[in-house]
Amino acid sequence: MALWDRIKESASTMQTQLVAKKNDLKSGAFRDASMAMCALVAAADGTVDPSERQRVAQLIATNEVLQNFPADDLRRRFEENLNKLTTDFAFGKVSVLQEIAKAKKKPAEARAVIQIGIVIGGADGDFDKTEQAVVREACFTLDLPPHEFDL
Repeated sequence: MALWDRIKESASTMQTQLVAKKNDLKSGAFRDASMAMCALVAAADGTVDPSERQRVAQLIATNEVLQNFPADDLRRRFEENLNKLTTDFAFGKVSVLQEIAKAKKKPAEARAVIQIGIVIGGADGDFDKTEQAVVREACFTLDLPPHEFDL
């Protein structure tokens, strides 16, 4: 199987698993950590072009699991995290990882946050090395083994 197909299949599998847990993913900690993860993946290479910002915002708005929360609230949180990362990536990353750490207390939410990162990263069919690296870093923040997610 080609790498492209594996990436699409992995993102699709993660999304299916997330939808199955949708009713368990309604906490503020999950919401905050998810938006931080989306911003971290979008800015993984240190920059975010307008088309990438729009694509991730669209994925957030249409993701079935995230529909537990008001779309404008999610967008605001995503933009705030993205602004931290684009202003000063290294300093912003510390703050964003602290947001992601909010999901640490509930293992199901922590795993779902990582899965959202993989879904967002793989949405364009290219879950590149920088995106994988920030999701792997988030795994460590959440005390989850990266190999559990093939990272």
